[in-house]
Amino acid sequence: MSLDIQNNIEEDVLTQWQSIANLLAEIVGIPAALIMRLNGPNIEVLVSSESDGNPYKPGDAEHFEDSGLYCETVVKTQGTLLVPDALADPHWQNNPDVELNMISYLGYPISYPDNTPFGTLCILDSKCNPYSDTIKKLMIKFQEALQNHLQLVYMNQCLGDENKKLNDYVKEIQALRQLVPICSYCKNIQDENKGWHSVDHYLQDKISVSFSQKTCPDCAI
Repeated sequence: MSLDIQNNIEEDVLTQWQSIANLLAEIVGIPAALIMRLNGPNIEVLVSSESDGNPYKPGDAEHFEDSGLYCETVVKTQGTLLVPDALADPHWQNNPDVELNMISYLGYPISYPDNTPFGTLCILDSKCNPYSDTIKKLMIKFQEALQNHLQLVYMNQCLGDENKKLNDYVKEIQALRQLVPICSYCKNIQDENKGWHSVDHYLQDKISVSFSQKTCPDCAI
């Protein structure tokens, strides 16, 4: 389910997510607001704020496992991570984002409707930043919005699958309701192009059924 959603995030949803990232960067006054996602063995930048001083761009990716990235911890713990100043924290002072001068971080996990990890929503600053409680509340609201969007994508996908099944069923019924010319001797069926076909070939073509070979009790005698 998760992979299907990932491949079906529509352009209008991504446009909304871009607005969220841009708004976060503007309100908080930081260089980078990101929406990250897991993609196979990698974690990548899906959306990056269009803000001054942002070193990240969509499509940037790193191998996820043992990357040392802030976001790796958020995904694995499925919890919030606040790093006010990585340079003052021995655990974070050598992480890859420090090389980009992103020394403070606040990130929240984003999950699919089945609670498997999608990625993160995060903001980064080039200076020490403890981030206020107001900013944290804002991040939580946007986190909820992103997960609601994923839920809608999933529901739309389910509806699309059900509609396809319904359309296929209707076509099958229509095919079976047709007045079908059948030979009274060999039981072959004539199609709309006046061609003759065996029953199994006709049904396979019209309603996509498949046949297995068995012997009925009468013929087995």
